[in-house]
Amino acid sequence: MTTHPGFVFNFQVTKAAEKDKQIVFAGHSSGSPIAIYATVWFLEEYIRSNKKQTSHPPLCLTFASPLTTDHTFCHAVQREGWSDCFVHFVMKLDIIPRILLAPRSSTTELLQKIPRFLDPHHKADEAKLASIFVNVMKNASCVASYAACALTGSKHTLFDTMSRFIKLSPYRPCGKYVFCTETGKLVVMKNPDAVLQLLFYSLQIESETELQKIAVASLKTHWTYKDALDKSLQNLPELPLSSDDTIDIGASLNDLNLCPTARQCLRAAGVSEKQKVDNQKKSVHKKDAINKALKALDDYRTTSENDGVGYYDAFKMQKKEEDFKANVKRLELAAMWNEIIEMIKQEQLPDKFEAEKEWIELGTRFRRLVEPIDIANYYRHSKNEDAGPYMIKGRPRRYHYPQRWREHAEQLERDSSGESCFWAEVEELNIASTNKKAPWKEIENRVLTLEKNLRKWYDKKEVEKDVFLEKSTLVKWWHTLPDNHKANSCIKELIPS
Repeated sequence: MTTHPGFVFNFQVTKAAEKDKQIVFAGHSSGSPIAIYATVWFLEEYIRSNKKQTSHPPLCLTFASPLTTDHTFCHAVQREGWSDCFVHFVMKLDIIPRILLAPRSSTTELLQKIPRFLDPHHKADEAKLASIFVNVMKNASCVASYAACALTGSKHTLFDTMSRFIKLSPYRPCGKYVFCTETGKLVVMKNPDAVLQLLFYSLQIESETELQKIAVASLKTHWTYKDALDKSLQNLPELPLSSDDTIDIGASLNDLNLCPTARQCLRAAGVSEKQKVDNQKKSVHKKDAINKALKALDDYRTTSENDGVGYYDAFKMQKKEEDFKANVKRLELAAMWNEIIEMIKQEQLPDKFEAEKEWIELGTRFRRLVEPIDIANYYRHSKNEDAGPYMIKGRPRRYHYPQRWREHAEQLERDSSGESCFWAEVEELNIASTNKKAPWKEIENRVLTLEKNLRKWYDKKEVEKDVFLEKSTLVKWWHTLPDNHKANSCIKELIPS
């Protein structure tokens, strides 16, 4: 009988974590991705879930790691604030960290032959190595140039056109990178856009005559990390892994032999990062305006409830001046949140923005107060007859995003936080039952699901009691349901008789 190695690994990690030890995952070359994903597993299992206690975040050290993380992965890691857990060491001449910037079809042969270089008697085909080296660096050039155009806002360029026909590598840097120069200096960099540029520009040849020499060196260097970094790793806590990127770059540009174009790209990466932070600071000023408008809608809701009509139905009927004013606030809030969501889509805000507690709470309050009257407006103008149901065709991104933030932060099931949009289902079920478009058996499960959710949200105070006022659309529709269903309904005690 054998024990699965995964079980042994899990047991060892659990035992070490229980003793509150620092967990370090490390890997070289193709073993690096395993270390990366093991670190993410630990972060999810022990840090984010809060199910298991440990005071030490894990540390992932990789050496000569090929890029295996894409933009989505990097966004998630940065959103959670986990970037500092990943430290990648890259030798200036090593081709392997750049190799997956080229199509897999053109690098498979090289990847298969890499182990042979462990054999000191193996003689490499220098011409073939040079060909593969050129191919990798040409593709790296396309990726870096396209990324640089995006940083500077120059998307309508040759590279933008080329990207429609040439499939660029999806892989991007994630975490801190430590570039090891030929003089033994270490350049620490955290900005992923700057790292991508350095991966390309720090491995350049000055003339065609040294191509084969550099190509061979780019593979031999892959096996020199132990000797080159042995002293540095002995003093790992003293490495400037948390220092300012600009200082490190400025002190070591000459050691990396960067050309003026490379320096411009690094500068653009720094400017882009700073602009995101500035945009976030500006968005803070929107909070006051958002809260003020939400307060006005909250007062409108209270006034409507005092009149015996829920604010959903009051807004839908639009009989009073207060209803008109509420609509103005709805439009103001929609404009402010549309601007924020567009900035997120255009990657003009830091990745951590979506995980900030204040914005998650503000987004949740915004959804619960504004989306119901957005739905009321949608069905008041019969937009469903032209565009279809609100949840399928009409729901704006300004509600999707904050809902997703909350579900992720609180580790809820996807789409379980629909307390702000249940009115759309009420409207659709009302249409189906009132107009006899669907027999009871066809909508029964939908009704049961809606009632179950309403009960849960009401008990958790996520929907207000005005939903169940006698003149409410929900209550009027519920009274039309079959008597045997109403008798056993989980919300019957909330419904006025």
